Amino acid sequence: MARLPIIVGFGGYNAAGRSSFHHGFRRMVIESLDEQSRLETLAGLGVMTGIIKGDNSGFISTEGDSLSLKDIESRFGKQILDATLIRRIEPSYFDVDATPWQQSLTLATDDGKTRFLLSRRQLPEVVPATWHVEDYSDTHVSITLADNVEVKVDSMRDMPVKSAGQLPSGFDPALLYNSRFHPRGLQMTIIGVSDALHSMGITWEEVVAAVKPDEIAVHAGSVMTQADEYGFGGMLQSRLKGTRVTAKQLPLGLNTMPADFINAYVLGNVGTTGAATGACATFLYNLKQGVESIQAGKARVAIVGSSEAPITPEIIDGFAAMSALGTFEGLKKLEGTDNPDLRRSSRPFGENCGFTIGESCQFVVLMDDALALELGAQIHGAVSDVFVNADGFKKSISAPGPGNFITLSKAVAAARQLVGDDGIRERSFIHAHGSSTPANRQTESELFHRVAEAFGIEHWPVAAVKAYVGHSIGPASGDQVVSALGSFHYGLIPGIKTIDKVADDVYAERLDISVQDIRKQGLDVAFINSKGFGGNNATGVVLSPEVAKRMMQKRYGDEAMAQHAARSQAVEARAEAYEQRALHGQFDVIYSFGEKLMDDSQLGITDATLSVPGWDHAIEYPKDTRYQDMV
Repeated sequence: MARLPIIVGFGGYNAAGRSSFHHGFRRMVIESLDEQSRLETLAGLGVMTGIIKGDNSGFISTEGDSLSLKDIESRFGKQILDATLIRRIEPSYFDVDATPWQQSLTLATDDGKTRFLLSRRQLPEVVPATWHVEDYSDTHVSITLADNVEVKVDSMRDMPVKSAGQLPSGFDPALLYNSRFHPRGLQMTIIGVSDALHSMGITWEEVVAAVKPDEIAVHAGSVMTQADEYGFGGMLQSRLKGTRVTAKQLPLGLNTMPADFINAYVLGNVGTTGAATGACATFLYNLKQGVESIQAGKARVAIVGSSEAPITPEIIDGFAAMSALGTFEGLKKLEGTDNPDLRRSSRPFGENCGFTIGESCQFVVLMDDALALELGAQIHGAVSDVFVNADGFKKSISAPGPGNFITLSKAVAAARQLVGDDGIRERSFIHAHGSSTPANRQTESELFHRVAEAFGIEHWPVAAVKAYVGHSIGPASGDQVVSALGSFHYGLIPGIKTIDKVADDVYAERLDISVQDIRKQGLDVAFINSKGFGGNNATGVVLSPEVAKRMMQKRYGDEAMAQHAARSQAVEARAEAYEQRALHGQFDVIYSFGEKLMDDSQLGITDATLSVPGWDHAIEYPKDTRYQDMV
């Protein structure tokens, strides 16, 4: 019997805000929330953005006067909402109207008389053949050009892409811990996984005490590496800028670093680790690793996630050169105006012109069902399967193929065995990749239509959260997963509110693609779909908390579930205490640099076990019978 991977905690940050306790989800459906949830969502975002402040006594304005929740909405509500979701790229990233670049110039000689002075310190080690160098002074030399010379000068140019899904305005991960020289993607890793761990309501020490050192797995990574000045971006720019590479830019730039940072500076993990990369399906690739390690009994706890900070001129230039991103000119044509609404840049399944890039960090904590029961863990849902398939031969690396038909069909068939025909036909929904490109709206909707037809599904609700937070590349399917958990909790499926109507070429006959939030209680399963460049297709099956509990009850019985419910009261209370601290701006970021270091000499090594300092249980060497009939 396979162990069921239970989601016992989740957290992170994207353009909608903090993920734990469904805050980011609530921002996306804020028009449909009850008053208390709406007001608390605004308050939490207000503190994150610095528009208001929070302390133990409540909320205050930046001027110091006390604020009620209704005061926050009436006085600052619009300002808070405007500071979230997709919007014009802010100057703290770069100036989209005057983005720095190096312009190449050819300096021509004027009858061989072109002459200039140069500091001796700046004289190249290898002097160009067309330069005639003469002494001028103790500090300078005189250069006469014998021919044309190519030079580069600092310049500016307009960026055709002007919007992105940025973290809430004013929220700076670097200020939440000692983040010196950390690329932004790794800063987001630290704060995102901290949020997920605190959301559990179970301390990490309690988890460590319950399992063996090699029963914890961490699977997390990024796709675009760490591309800012503190990672690969700075390293690759250094020669062109005439600066020196630092000792940290290469190692911190690696796309495996999110997992490495979690192990080394958050958990102190000595178990399994790894970073699977699958373009836009990267979060699901890592989720597959974590799910399968728990199902096989190789891990009892798995931290799964991804972090990406791709809002840089270089990455935007790259996607724009592929005609993949929605440009300002493209949006002007769509809206028939010179001043298009940049907050509606991403328009899945509507008339669109390309995707909108975003940044995000998303993490889930998985436990096997027995451990979740033992520790009284919260049950936010379960992940029964993640399917991954390639596209086969392709005429274009970015073109779709048959792989996604395979992953979604297998996912629906697998879910049907758990929730029945009624479960997939009446109580399931899809979280579409929904990238907002003209090609995607046709190919993905055709995929949904044909699978729905095969399984007898007539009105399949479709969500596409990239309409709100943009396309965060690696963590994109993580954005979808945490949103799906919100739908289970609130009975709301986010509508695609950035479109006026579904495009005419969308296969919508069997789909429910709404421009308003869909109210649907009793949801059983969410299908998380992702289509990545290069044929990296993945579909995950996320089960609702009710389905997960029902399955656990059948396996363990009523008495065991009653005991779990009793234990979980204290767990939920501790989680709620963190929620209140975070709501008021205390995010409790975990970062242990140079602390709790292990002494290798204290390892206890025998021929049967290996004990690790700080762990209650020893590692037991596996008894391998796989090849017994061959030896």
